[in-house]
Amino acid sequence: MTIAALVFDAYGTLYDVQSMLAKAEPLCPGKGELVTQLWRLKQLEYTWLRSLLQEYEDFWEVTRAALDFALRAAGVEPEDTVRTPLMESYLHLDPHPEAREALAALGGRKLAMLSNGTPRMLSELLANSGLDQWIETALSVDAVRAYKPHPSCYALVESALGVAKSEVLFVSSNSFDVVGAKTFGFRVAWIRRDAGGAAPTLYGMLRGRAEELGHAPDHTIPALTDLPALL
Repeated sequence: MTIAALVFDAYGTLYDVQSMLAKAEPLCPGKGELVTQLWRLKQLEYTWLRSLLQEYEDFWEVTRAALDFALRAAGVEPEDTVRTPLMESYLHLDPHPEAREALAALGGRKLAMLSNGTPRMLSELLANSGLDQWIETALSVDAVRAYKPHPSCYALVESALGVAKSEVLFVSSNSFDVVGAKTFGFRVAWIRRDAGGAAPTLYGMLRGRAEELGHAPDHTIPALTDLPALL
């Protein structure tokens, strides 16, 4: 089957959400890693709750609420001197080390991004990181007011890119996203980084394992740079 487009998840796949630890630790001495992990876990939980409750708030607001939860859970008051720089860090996340090399190697193909992030968050993140030279389309779930893995989010791809779902290779490091994309009908490549490598964290154990829901990816690879070989 011909692959007409590659569609990437943003947070965790192209961008390292744990890279904000460098900002969190000076602001929350001795608690930076705890805050960073709690923040991401709660952020995802809030997207699912918002979708189920049908009380949509955009990803910037969800991220802020999750940060306030994480800070208070870690015993840090979410004052603006702490909250503001941490929130701004979401616009300056580090790409994973191999992201630029991988995208450059895929040049000439239709490359897009589908993310929970707001249009502003995605636009600034792509521009600040320089990945906008390869990612030609950034799709936000804001358009359907739901969060992945709701099917309406993945449905944005076909109309925006003019391709059939069977012609899409969806790329994500998030196992819940893999399940959603595969269930929708995309071919899916799961980026499973550091499998069995570094000392496990709660975040790693929850997000770094396949979900036990019976929807396996088509491909499991350790890095984005393994994508060209699949094509």
